[in-house]
Amino acid sequence: MDFPEIWPRLSPASRSWLVEHNGEPLTDELVAEILGVTGGQTSAQWWAGPSADGQTQLSDEAVDWIETVANDEDE
Repeated sequence: MDFPEIWPRLSPASRSWLVEHNGEPLTDELVAEILGVTGGQTSAQWWAGPSADGQTQLSDEAVDWIETVANDEDE
């Protein structure tokens, strides 16, 4: 499942958090919600996985996609 398919299935609060904290490590709750939406599946296209300090992050591609979505919503 690609991130654009996941996006509309996330709660409004999670989408807002992702826009406001784009590029930051994900909260455990958000990781759980994403995995719940995807049935536990991850994609290398959007999931960077744990960083060096053990925090889960999105890929640069997913961060860029969220930024584009956020800019389109602001217009």
